[in-house]
Amino acid sequence: MPLDHRRLRGPEESQPPALWAATAAEDEEDEEGAGAAPRDPCALRPLFARAGLLSQAQGSAYVELGSGTKVLCAAWGPRESAEPGPGRLLCEFRRAPFAGRGARGRPGAAAEREAEREAAAALREALEPAVRLGRYPRARLAVSALLLQDGGSALAAAVSAAALALADAGVEMYDLAVGCALSRPPAPAASWMLQPAEPEERRAAARLTLALLPALNQVSAVLGGGRGGPPEDWAQALRLGLDGCHRQYPVLRQSLLRAAQRRDAAAAATAAATAAATSA
Repeated sequence: MPLDHRRLRGPEESQPPALWAATAAEDEEDEEGAGAAPRDPCALRPLFARAGLLSQAQGSAYVELGSGTKVLCAAWGPRESAEPGPGRLLCEFRRAPFAGRGARGRPGAAAEREAEREAAAALREALEPAVRLGRYPRARLAVSALLLQDGGSALAAAVSAAALALADAGVEMYDLAVGCALSRPPAPAASWMLQPAEPEERRAAARLTLALLPALNQVSAVLGGGRGGPPEDWAQALRLGLDGCHRQYPVLRQSLLRAAQRRDAAAAATAAATAAATSA
């Protein structure tokens, strides 16, 4: 029998797609079960921060949490605005198409745009008390946050990264705004835990995100909701979150200091090279 060379020959054996779908579901359940393993509720995730990454922006910062969350922020200094009065802070929050796990809705969908607008408004609420907007009359400052990977506590990481980017851009600030997220599992006797991972946030009965100016000991924003129990439990969550912000503060300050040192070293090297070229 002659062969049809215009067709691709299929495999000799085949298996139903439902078999692989069941395996994928089991793997996801195993990952979630591992993420829900008991851990110290007061323990912070490992934090990595670096400022001064982007050459196209006046200021930039990258923050990564041990849960997998990765945020990249860019900031631009004062630009002239037609509106009178003190300066304005413009905030933008975007999710990368590959930021979340599993299936993703159509890019630019109404629900996704609304979620990004709410996150941008929360980011502005947390950052405005930290910026000396009165020193920039009739000007606007801009900060843009891009969520590269959502492993949980994304808004808190974006607050810290955006504050670092603004400081790296040379914007006058009262202090760095440090974000910290908490969640409470649905169990009746469960306690609040710091920096929940994405599976923990998904199953949480209550969530809380706060921003703190540690040097001033001033809370700039508190965002949250859910069934967190009586007021005493919410107060306990606030105390736990404030402690988490204070513990992250030295890491962010060191990141900003290292960025300034790298900038000064690069400027000194450029000046030396220019002087050598002139003398030659």
